[in-house]
Amino acid sequence: MPLQYYGVGVHDHLDEARQLTVPMGFHLAEFDSYCPEEARNSIRKAFGDNDRVRLYDYAGVDHAFATHGRDVYEPLSAGLAYSRTLEVLHATIGPRHDLSALWDRHIFYEFEARDVPATMATMVDEPYVNHIPTLTGGVGQKDLARFYAHHFVHNNPDDTKTIPISRTVGADRIVEEQLFCFTHDREIDWMLPGVEPTGRYVEIPLVAVVTLRGDKLYNEHIYWDQAGVLVQIGLLNPDGLPVAGIEQGKKLLDKTLPSNELMPSWASSEGKPID
Repeated sequence: MPLQYYGVGVHDHLDEARQLTVPMGFHLAEFDSYCPEEARNSIRKAFGDNDRVRLYDYAGVDHAFATHGRDVYEPLSAGLAYSRTLEVLHATIGPRHDLSALWDRHIFYEFEARDVPATMATMVDEPYVNHIPTLTGGVGQKDLARFYAHHFVHNNPDDTKTIPISRTVGADRIVEEQLFCFTHDREIDWMLPGVEPTGRYVEIPLVAVVTLRGDKLYNEHIYWDQAGVLVQIGLLNPDGLPVAGIEQGKKLLDKTLPSNELMPSWASSEGKPID
């Protein structure tokens, strides 16, 4: 099962490579002088119709972009290549962890059991969590355990609930879309740091991108629209601004609700031809 980073020399042996029937993966860098564009094109042409071969292109990177310690190392592309490599490996030789069940166990300990040691036990030795809108979370066991214990696990309102919308499971990560619901009856350090409780009820769409290493969580990137939260607790006046409050969640749950109501120019396109 060949997994080829950079594709150096492959174009000189395409006749032999075509005879292989095992799954293969190629990671091709845009600026790789050892596998220039002509060579990359020949690889694409040779394997483009082969459903057992995965061809991955990486824009803006050079040869050895995935090699730690090299000047050309590019961590974002390297991480993407790592995930794609795992996809090929897991499909053929495993291991095959139930990532969805592992994530469910983690959020059970966070939100239902509210058990910090059990939550941390679901994670790798050096995990990190980043709530993107507020820059809250932690890096490493010590800081993240402190964050969970004093600013998250016991910090959520009693009526907190989530309404699942979708979950996409990949080779080493999960993307979860949900509606996060709560009453702002206490200071919620991770979402509304420094904001005194308003007693307002909030529903906000939330997306979690979760990466796993083996059977442990490695990181969480959590996204939501902070303006939408501030509107719902009364700290942001939406008049004249292209922001929505609880309407975000309503529209997420009901696609038939009208679109484009924040777009003043929408009416002006009525009846115009579609080019």
